[in-house]
Amino acid sequence: MSSFVQTSIILFVASAFRTAFGFGEALIAVPLLSLLLPVKLAAPIAVLASVSIALFSVIKDWKHVQFSEARRLLVSTAVGIPFGLIVLRYAPEGIVKGILGIFLLAFSLFSIRKPDSFVLKDDRLLWAFGFLAGVTGGSYGMNGPPIAIYGAGRRWSPRRFRATIQAYFLPASALGMIGYSIAGLWTREVNVLFLESLPAIAVGIGAGRVLSARTEGREFTRFLYGGLALVAGVLLYLSFFSNASGFSKQAWNSFSMSAPWSPSTIRWSAVNANVIRFPTATAPFRTTGFSRIAPTEAIITFRDGG
Repeated sequence: MSSFVQTSIILFVASAFRTAFGFGEALIAVPLLSLLLPVKLAAPIAVLASVSIALFSVIKDWKHVQFSEARRLLVSTAVGIPFGLIVLRYAPEGIVKGILGIFLLAFSLFSIRKPDSFVLKDDRLLWAFGFLAGVTGGSYGMNGPPIAIYGAGRRWSPRRFRATIQAYFLPASALGMIGYSIAGLWTREVNVLFLESLPAIAVGIGAGRVLSARTEGREFTRFLYGGLALVAGVLLYLSFFSNASGFSKQAWNSFSMSAPWSPSTIRWSAVNANVIRFPTATAPFRTTGFSRIAPTEAIITFRDGG
């Protein structure tokens, strides 16, 4: 199977999931695309797909957008992002993802069994959910689940839910692409690959809308929590993979070109925005650059020294 076909299938599945559930495509698209493409291509392509999905949904369902709530969710998310960056800097990523995955899985399974157990009769807790989305988004690029839980608790209809959550994501994704452009990662190659995959994204959007439109009321709530459970499963897998294998393939390659040790003889113990420590090294490597380009990938530059 050619890489073009594989890329199209991945973006089709991710687009269908995002359109149906309103979130979660990055957890599907970026790790899988990274198996076929360099992360510097995979991440911008995934965000361009996100912009396309959100833009289509907002144009199609703009009458159903709760603009007031979407705007306030964005503001409160912006407040939470700095706290998320603190979590990213100091908390072990694998452990935090594992905890978040366990919580989402337990909450989703409980809500599937008892869909009327969590109801928000008004928007008084909107700021809390928006803030939490900022924390999870700023730390690991996962601001979708708190917004999805809020929308489910508010008992939005499928069209209102889909329209409002996409209106929330549209400016955030657009800002992400601006960031990639500033970093020099929005390139002609990214545009070509994205345009080649656009038909698969369009079909995925259609499939997701059909799937979402067939559910109403409590059935839609169960459907939504099922999507959250799937995201929780991916988080738990990424948490286990992170703790078990340490560096990603890209990071191992970068390290092997910059250090005298063989990657097979080094075991990663911890990494944050300042120091990478190895048990076999007599001194830590202090990073001179740390650029997070995807929920599970980063570009790291470093030098010897304490």
